This record gives sequence, structure tokens and C-alpha cells, in this order.
Amino acid sequence: MKKVVRVAAGQGFWGDDLDAPRRQVEGGPIDYLMLDYLAEVTMSILQKQKERDPSLGYARDFVGAMESVLRAVVERGVKIIANAGGVNPPACAAAVQAVAEKKGARGALRIGVVSGDDLLGRLDQLIAAGHPLANMETGEPLSLVRDRVLSANAYIGSEPIVEALGKGANVVITGRSTDTALTMAPLRHEFGWGATNWDQLAAGIVAGHIIECGAQCSGGNCLYDWRSIPDLANVGYPLVEAKADGTFVVTKHPNTGGRVSVQTVSEQLVYEMGDPHSYITPDVIADLTTIKLARDGDDRVLVSGIKGAPPTDKLKVSVAYRAGFKAVGTLVYVWPDALEKAQLADKILRERLDRLGLRFGRILSEFVGATATHGHLAGDQRNAPEVQLRFGVRGPDRAAVERFAREIAPLVLNGPPSVTGFAGGRPKVEEIVAYWPALIDKSVVKTKVDIIQ
Repeated sequence: MKKVVRVAAGQGFWGDDLDAPRRQVEGGPIDYLMLDYLAEVTMSILQKQKERDPSLGYARDFVGAMESVLRAVVERGVKIIANAGGVNPPACAAAVQAVAEKKGARGALRIGVVSGDDLLGRLDQLIAAGHPLANMETGEPLSLVRDRVLSANAYIGSEPIVEALGKGANVVITGRSTDTALTMAPLRHEFGWGATNWDQLAAGIVAGHIIECGAQCSGGNCLYDWRSIPDLANVGYPLVEAKADGTFVVTKHPNTGGRVSVQTVSEQLVYEMGDPHSYITPDVIADLTTIKLARDGDDRVLVSGIKGAPPTDKLKVSVAYRAGFKAVGTLVYVWPDALEKAQLADKILRERLDRLGLRFGRILSEFVGATATHGHLAGDQRNAPEVQLRFGVRGPDRAAVERFAREIAPLVLNGPPSVTGFAGGRPKVEEIVAYWPALIDKSVVKTKVDIIQ
């Protein structure tokens, strides 16, 4: 058993710094590279891609990332864990194999492909069997929007990833695993943590939560003393140095920008936290109020004391469904009386839409530069030097939304004076993909691990 296992984060979301994976494997010693690509809306985007082309449906950035770190995998034994499989893990694995073959290294990769999280093809069967997949916020059954569902994926935990590593995989590709499982799984594999080692499992989950958003815990998007964060143009992505007892150090490679401190780690800990006593995952419930943080040198934070409890018998399911159409347009007004001009433009546009008989599920006006962020707390903004009117509509009728998109441009000449920018031209009509969170019994979600070479 290794005394210390190093897991580095190389992506915090699909669209993150493309060069970060390479910098993580080249910047210093690591054992595992964790790459997190998925968010709730990402699954629906990938499903729509797969509908157009059955060979797609995965995070294609991962293929380039694999090419950039392939040498480290082959020569140094760095293992890769990623949820880049999206709604098509086998296709993602095939694309990685193609890269390895091109580089003359296909035989060096043993890819573990985790499936079973995708419930889209089973929805009717599950609903008929008494699983309503009720919306966690409204209590409504999924049957209300079943005909508009785009994707449905259960959040799976670390067990299938551990299984893949146990079968000798040096690259593991999953679909919708939890973000935290990507870090916890290699620690569980290396240290042999059992399914009831609640405190150690909770420590692994907390380690994953801290680094799951990439550089957000190493100085990026940091509120505390943000002016003093050094060299963000070369920000170092985080890594954890973990021990078998569940303690770990959060750090980053030397000679990189950013900062790892008690403050930066604390800010990440409260990100998307919910009830701090019950951070619920498929593997364990972590009590974040038990965490102890201590400085352990420059850019090093020691994390200890974490307590865990048994998980629930449910898995969360992320469902995306079609929910109509939207369009958003903007006009910028300048001093003097910028806010008053923008408010008049808003009034004119609303009257125009009403006169045309256009009806929408919602109309939203925002006055960016005056009240959009802080509302009434912004105080008197009548002397704001410039204000952007951001006007959006949404509704089930695409034709009505398209008509709105043609109505905002005439205000450049027909409305208040001093328009300085009609950003982007005529607003683009887009389909709305809405989020439906639900729970399902763990017993009906069966994962599968395939090893391919």
C-alpha cells in the first residue's frame, strides 16, 4: 500500500482550460489525474449530439486531453479518471483508442468503461413499475413531461470506478458519476477502504469536493483578498496528497500561480453545499461541520477530522426536458439619464409586444450596470454612466418568440436616444432545456464495467 496517493484535478467543467491536464502531469509527481466534465445541462447537450450522430454524445475535449497526457500514462503510470463519457462512454473510449493507436500506444491503454447510469431508455418501464421520479422541488411526477424528456441519468458513486481500477484499468471513463467519486475512487482503491469505512469514505468525498471545480480552490474565483492572488494567468490547478487514515493535504505544483490557503479551500467547501451536516453522495454522507483545516506550509492545507455516516437507499437522477423557447436581446444606453432611457425602452417594447397580441410564459427585463445584480440594494443609480437593457422572453410558441426577436432592433431609431450598441444583432431563438431533479431506488440502477484494450 502506498503511504501517500496524489490525485490531481485537470478539469472543473466542460470548457475549462484545455492545457490544464498536460500541466498537471508535467508539473510534478502525481498518481491519478481526475477530469470532471459534466454538469446537469451538459447531459442534455450531449444527448442532442448523440441524436444527430450516434458516434457522439461524449465530451470531445477529453480526447485532446488524453493525447496531451498519453506519454505520462504510458511512461510514468499516471492513471486517468474522467466522466467524459457523457451519454456515450463506449464511443468516448473508442475515440481515445484511436488517439492511442495514432501515437503507437494503443496496447499500453487498458480502458475501463462504466455504464448503467443512463436511464433514458428505461423511463417508461420504471414509471410503470411504480417509480414516479417525482420532481424533488415540486413533487410532480415525471409523467407530466415524459414526452419532452431529452436525457435521464442517475448519479452513480465510486464502486464501479473502483471495480475498473481493480481490473487493471489505467484509464476509466464513466457517464454521470458524481464529481466527488472521481477523486474518492482511486483513494478507495489504493487504500482498500471498505464500503462501511464511513469516516475514510467521507474524507475521500471531501477531497473530491475540494478539487472538483479545478482552480476554484487554488485562487480562481476567490473572494477573500482577491487582489493579492498571484499570477492567475498561470494558475496552478489543485491536487490532494492523501493518506490511508483519511487525512490529506490540498496543494498545487510549485512555480505556478494562484494560491492554496485555508481561505481558498474554505470558499470551495461551501460551494453547492446545502446542509453542512449532510453532504449526501451515493457512497457516504459527509458531515462538513467536522472538517478541520490547518496551514501546512506555503500553498498547503491539511484537512482532517472528517466524519461520515451511511448513505441513503436512493440515487439522485438528473432529467433534462424540452421546455419551450427563449430569446434575449440587449441595448446599451449612455449618460446622461442612461437608466431612465433604458426604462423607457423597456416600457415601449412591452407595449409593442402587447399591441401585437404576443403572449409569453415570462418576460424579464434587467438593467445591467444599474440594478441587475443587486436590485433595490443598488441604491440610486439615476446617474449611472451607461446601462444595458437586457430583455428576454420565453414561452411554448416558437413563432411568438421569433416575432419578439424582430421587435427589439427598431428601438435603435424609434426609441430613446443614445443607443451605443446593439449587441449581436437580432436575438437568436433558442430551445429551452429545463432541469428535473428526482430520486430513484438504488436497487434498480445496475452499473456495468467493461475493460477494453
